[in-house]
Amino acid sequence: MKTESNLGLELVSSFRRNFFQLVLIDYGLPKVVRIRRGTLLVLAVELSKELQLHTADKRVGVVLPPGIAGVLTNVALVLAHKIPVNLNFTLGSENVSYSINKAEIKTIISAQVLKEKLPDFPWSEDFFDISKWIKKRRKNKFYLFWRHLFTFFCPLRFLLSKPAKSCNLQEEAVLLFTSGSSGNPKGVPLSHGNLLSNCDQINRLELFAPQTTMLANLPLFHSFGFTVSTLYPLLFDLLIVCVPSPLDVKLSLLAVEKEKVKILLGTPTFLRGYLRKARKKQLSSLGFIIAGAEKTPKGFREKWEDLCPCDYLEGYGLTEASPAISFNIPERNSVRKSVGRLLPQIECKVRCPDLLTDLGREQTGLLCFRGPNIFAGYLDEPRLNQEVFDAEGWFQTGDLGRVDQAGYLFIEGRLSRFSKIGGEMVPHGKIEDEISKLFELGEIEQAQCVIIGVSDPVKGEKLILFTEFEIDPQSLRKKLITSGMPNIWIPKETIQLEKIPMLASGKVDFQMLKKLVAAKDL
Repeated sequence: MKTESNLGLELVSSFRRNFFQLVLIDYGLPKVVRIRRGTLLVLAVELSKELQLHTADKRVGVVLPPGIAGVLTNVALVLAHKIPVNLNFTLGSENVSYSINKAEIKTIISAQVLKEKLPDFPWSEDFFDISKWIKKRRKNKFYLFWRHLFTFFCPLRFLLSKPAKSCNLQEEAVLLFTSGSSGNPKGVPLSHGNLLSNCDQINRLELFAPQTTMLANLPLFHSFGFTVSTLYPLLFDLLIVCVPSPLDVKLSLLAVEKEKVKILLGTPTFLRGYLRKARKKQLSSLGFIIAGAEKTPKGFREKWEDLCPCDYLEGYGLTEASPAISFNIPERNSVRKSVGRLLPQIECKVRCPDLLTDLGREQTGLLCFRGPNIFAGYLDEPRLNQEVFDAEGWFQTGDLGRVDQAGYLFIEGRLSRFSKIGGEMVPHGKIEDEISKLFELGEIEQAQCVIIGVSDPVKGEKLILFTEFEIDPQSLRKKLITSGMPNIWIPKETIQLEKIPMLASGKVDFQMLKKLVAAKDL
């Protein structure tokens, strides 16, 4: 990566290099629309100029699904030397309002049809309708033809504004927010260098050939969707087939079958839908399933590989890492139950959670990383940044894991998903797994029981079990003791819910569970 480059320059160079190739096929519109790299560049340059005039604000909110409008808007904002903030419209108005205020957003780019579908969303007064803008430009075909010629032949310096050309790798390029599953969403500024480095790290795996077709249905407010299924294909000449939501399995299957998609990305939560609805014929083109963001349940990988002739590849990442940290590669670099080896230029340390002393190979502890794709710190959170970064620049993730003798990374859980009871670390996940096994809840279904830890004046913490099924506490206790579980691992209280609260990302909403406990004053 060139030190004098930035994200805008790299995107323009990529589009011009393969000017006439298809870049995106949008299945989210009434009629499937295909767009070439040159056309996307022409529209992005035009839109960037209009956005520079429209708002003087540095950060601009975006509420759009994957597709032409979403990709075009994000590229145009980068070319305009502005920072796109893709807002998670599934979080609820309170969390979204918090994110908007934190980012100091005054302008939101979306489409009128989306605005009408989200009446409770805290829309800003300054609303830019991108669908209206696109329709207006598409009508003037002669002007677009002339702009294509100009964009193809003119020197690069005329396509970008002076600030966009001169911005450096350390400047903020995009702002993402965490899901807020355990508190307020945290702002994660990712620099030009972070994003370009991570895309280059992924490309060095030599896994995806140019013009390979990838399904892009993960939301743009998710780092997995923003970098891996949007930015990386734009920079390295892959073809993306866009579907507005990963929950629309029917449309996703249609797109996979019709466009012969080779790469399917998703979290296990989103990938479950394909196992229930897909026929083998629909998935015959798939070569890779790229899974991340959650632990792959037992038996899940085997079900996928039985369904279609593909490699199920599990990786590991964090929003704070742009997001990719490690990756499994077919045959050459793949170990089952691991999340692969670290990507190039990423360093890893495993530390004791209590003493923060370094641990050796095969020992489980707090995972810490350092590398060009790791962010510099949360937005306006100086105290939190002091906690998560040490003096040598190591980012302490909050995830627990180990590295084996061959250098493969294994994720064991979240530090926040352990309780310290009587001086002992008690893993919530292992208790949930044992309860699921004892009550035959199934191996790949969505969570039907969840453990959380709450403060206890005697033991430090106590365990609360949430279930979606009726359970007798005494019977549960006897079964857990018989299975060999220590007494301090047994939940002290049980709460039955009709449904475990989940975020749109597929993760458990622990914040809501804590509120339920507080309301019951347990």
